[in-house]
Amino acid sequence: MLVTLRNDADPARVQAGMQRLGLWTERLSAPDGAPPFLLVSPCSAAVEPGAVLQVDGVAGVCVRPSPHPRLDELAGQSIAIAGRRIGVGERPILMAGPCSVESPAQIAASARAAAAAGAALLRGGAFKPRTSPYSFAGHGETALAWMRAAADEAGLGVVTEVLSERDVESVARVADLLQIGSRNMQCFALLRAVASARKPVLLKRGMAATVEEWLLAAEHLLAAGCPAVILCERGVRGFDPSTRNLLDLGAVALCARVHGLPVVVDPSHAVGRKDLVAPMARAAVAAGAAGLLVEFHPDPMQAKSDGPQALDPAELAALADECRTR
Repeated sequence: MLVTLRNDADPARVQAGMQRLGLWTERLSAPDGAPPFLLVSPCSAAVEPGAVLQVDGVAGVCVRPSPHPRLDELAGQSIAIAGRRIGVGERPILMAGPCSVESPAQIAASARAAAAAGAALLRGGAFKPRTSPYSFAGHGETALAWMRAAADEAGLGVVTEVLSERDVESVARVADLLQIGSRNMQCFALLRAVASARKPVLLKRGMAATVEEWLLAAEHLLAAGCPAVILCERGVRGFDPSTRNLLDLGAVALCARVHGLPVVVDPSHAVGRKDLVAPMARAAVAAGAAGLLVEFHPDPMQAKSDGPQALDPAELAALADECRTR
């Protein structure tokens, strides 16, 4: 933001007035004796240009066009999914379930435990992206049917990942919220295909993506017709292997408190070990998260994928109470 001053303005008084709005400014000199102007730092509070124009001595405000205008229009709005609202200022929502859908009995037991913990949506992978081609990659469309039946019986919505354009239709038939995984955040063909389903999308941040790249991926979805996007922070790749990823709660606070956007945090993938999930979930809610995406399993020791980071049903219920998601 650039702020031009009137000829008779006192720059020091203008800067003081802008500081009262929470704006950090740098005074710059204009050529040829023109009035000085102020450059507003990106570290400043989010302030509408109209408020800046009310500061005595300000002649005009120049704002750089946003690269993600459709996303900006969603600022401060909440999104209705599965009978609950997700948004800044709403009670945090819980989405919970196993990493992968393994069997009808396993996902039915998971759905009952998720409902008992106050979750709004059942999460689980029917199609699983795995680093190794030899790891369990899910049961595909068969698992989608198991998941929908289990969720309906427990009174829950469904959130599950879409891996390929060819699977969009089958996933959209059963899911209330379509998930784009971290590895596919910038798979633009997939984003366009998912947007065509005209359902809300949970967009996970790429493991090496900047916040701006994340927001622009959301803009791709909205520009292609997606009605609403919920951001999901799941940790970025760090240099320390002590935890699975580096949970960027600063980005959560920035997106929630500056951009006014709903952010769901996945503490399970962020830390990769169950004993750290609850502390990170509490920290996420404190940072402004609109919801939590948590992995749990009826019997974590027998899980076919991500067992070490999966809570058991009792631990999930305790987390829900601690984070006040129910």
